[in-house]
Amino acid sequence: MEKVYFSHDGGVDDLTSLLMLLRLEQKGELELVGVGVVPADCYIEPAVSASQKMIQRFSKHHNLLLSQSDAKTNDPFPKEWRMQTFIVDALPILNENQGGLPELSKNSAAVDLRHLLETTHEPITLIFTGPVSDLGRVLSEKPSLIEKIKRLVVMGGTFEAGNIAEPEQDGTAEWNVFWDPTAFDIVVKSGIQIEMVGLESTRQVPLTPEIRLRWASKRQHELIDFVGQMYATVPALTHFETNSTYYLWDVLTTLYAHNPSLGKQTTKNVVVHTSGPSRGRTEEKVNGNPLQFIYDVDHDAFFDYFDSLLID
Repeated sequence: MEKVYFSHDGGVDDLTSLLMLLRLEQKGELELVGVGVVPADCYIEPAVSASQKMIQRFSKHHNLLLSQSDAKTNDPFPKEWRMQTFIVDALPILNENQGGLPELSKNSAAVDLRHLLETTHEPITLIFTGPVSDLGRVLSEKPSLIEKIKRLVVMGGTFEAGNIAEPEQDGTAEWNVFWDPTAFDIVVKSGIQIEMVGLESTRQVPLTPEIRLRWASKRQHELIDFVGQMYATVPALTHFETNSTYYLWDVLTTLYAHNPSLGKQTTKNVVVHTSGPSRGRTEEKVNGNPLQFIYDVDHDAFFDYFDSLLID
């Protein structure tokens, strides 16, 4: 059975991804060995709290390793986006029973990830739906641990237009890489097998009013009702894309990691810009480091698989 470590940064789609992994573990399709929470697209306390409550509510694995990252950035996500985690943490379904919450590790996420890799007897699959800061730190400290990593499936990057509208940034970068481009550069150069889900694919799975109605029609299923309430807190793609339009970036990454038939991939040689107005840009160059890039996704198959995991 595949061992999976999951790192997320607290957004609505990150927490939905955690739910999906808990469901897959319940079905006996993977073993979740740890979860790290990065203070990127969230405020860290409600993101950790919501993660604890979800593990308590939707998993029997209450001793699951849960760690908080101490990573920092000079380029934080917009405050308005980060506030959404407070709403999720306050939803009634997560607050019916406060007993038996899993403990938060006393170690940082990077320390716990390093320990997991050092002690595992078989390679671990890493799924990162936020910045890869903790992995970058681990590989900088002990590069030999690449032998303990089966593969990294990561949401980040693009070879088209980015999704950032910030001063002194030229619009070429994607947010997860932009938050810590140095860490992404370390990871890309490390030699581990990388499957990178970029904006090219995630833009094919937008949150739309039609998707919201789809979930509303199935709200008799508790988990779909819960997911529908979480996504009600974020702006859908209605008439045209804005800087805040929501896509299922992280859930696509998570479900693709377990079901690669959802997308198509190709090899690209990549360099990462770590400074200047292009910091965070992932650029294809002949002398770059090779990785597998997921450039296309089956929209209908994705949402069918999404719903199937939430219906008992």
